[in-house]
Amino acid sequence: MKYRFTKHLRNYTQEPILNRYSNLTEEEATLEKLLEFQKDALHANVAQAYKNPFYFEKMKEAGVKPQDIKTLTDLAKLPFTTKEELRRDPWQLLATDKRDISLVHVSTGTTGGEEIYMMQSWRDLYLNEFSAGYPHLLKLVPGDICINALPYEMSSSGLAFHKVFMEISGVTVVPVGKGGAYSTPRKTVQVMKDLQPTVVMTTPSYSITLAEAAAEMDFDLASLNLKKVWLTGEGCSPAFRERVEKIWGTITNFYYGSLEAMGLGIECDYHAGYHIPMGHVIIEIIDPETGEVLEPGEIGEIVTTPLLRFDTPLLRYRTQDLGYIDPEPCECGMTFPRFFMRGRTVDQVTIQGIGFSPFYLEEFLMRLPEVGNWYQFVVQPEDNDHLKIRTELAPGVEPTPELADRLASKMEYSLGIPCEFEFLPKLMRTGAKSIRVVRD
Repeated sequence: MKYRFTKHLRNYTQEPILNRYSNLTEEEATLEKLLEFQKDALHANVAQAYKNPFYFEKMKEAGVKPQDIKTLTDLAKLPFTTKEELRRDPWQLLATDKRDISLVHVSTGTTGGEEIYMMQSWRDLYLNEFSAGYPHLLKLVPGDICINALPYEMSSSGLAFHKVFMEISGVTVVPVGKGGAYSTPRKTVQVMKDLQPTVVMTTPSYSITLAEAAAEMDFDLASLNLKKVWLTGEGCSPAFRERVEKIWGTITNFYYGSLEAMGLGIECDYHAGYHIPMGHVIIEIIDPETGEVLEPGEIGEIVTTPLLRFDTPLLRYRTQDLGYIDPEPCECGMTFPRFFMRGRTVDQVTIQGIGFSPFYLEEFLMRLPEVGNWYQFVVQPEDNDHLKIRTELAPGVEPTPELADRLASKMEYSLGIPCEFEFLPKLMRTGAKSIRVVRD
């Protein structure tokens, strides 16, 4: 099988510009060198995209050609790509022959609309890889055992991290998935008891689902002595993260990515924003209304341009996520720019005309020890003069009208808006992405 696989890859060659950068050591991958790589990779991506009818028409309408993209600042000349455009045609981004495609992933559908299909070619997936910055941030080594509790079906997350952990870090991966047909939470806990992993990769909500299964089995997750828990796939506030760290007994870091653009940000142990993997992506922050590129420190929509997807190029993709860039060096010693998340444009909760990020609301809610780990912010379009919070209570806490009033007062003091609490014995666990904002 190995021989046949290798023989198949002989039909493809690495993107030429990568030959100049793929052997960089961690010390050689300086900010200046990575900016140089980004410029060269951007030009190659735009040239390839110009062969695609979709991007050819977009660039023609914008009056721009590949030769006009000479510097990184010229990126702003290119038109944006939106989720709506990707939903029109599964093969929208194809800039090679269909037979060259090795893998297709499908969107989770949590943001609504038709499915988005994202594809990778054989050469992009296996030959066009530039990993500068990853080993330093992941801090994983051969001998580490990683429980990969992310979905493998349709979604890109499970297989993407599986590949990163095995090929870049050389660790042992256990593909437990996220509550699939065979991988129940209890079975995953049993696997962890048996194999004693050093790292767990999952979503914020599923880390709690596994913790609940462990509690039912009288197993203390902190006894695993993990090096790290990585959380990805869902938004998460620092206060919720602190709960996860307490339950699992280890430091917990965030990883930010998307189906469309793959890895976009890696948090270090200082929890001071996401380090941008500059060998993989260019990130811009724009004004969501005007499309103008914003300065560092200004909050706007995150726009991504992956640099290693030459056969299915994606230019200036509007993620609908909000954040800002901080160019200052991190305390960990890395000099690459970082960005900070501030929620999603589509999930903003508007009360009395004021928009709130669910991350912001969760931060104050999770500071209340009486509140459990499962909740929903309920948006009522015809009565948005207050915030309704539907939640479970922490173990041993009894629901009373007095408690509801007391918690509502604390939230109102923190947020400046009236709040109402509704206590439920148990909210539904779906195994899918956790939905924190619901509309009654």
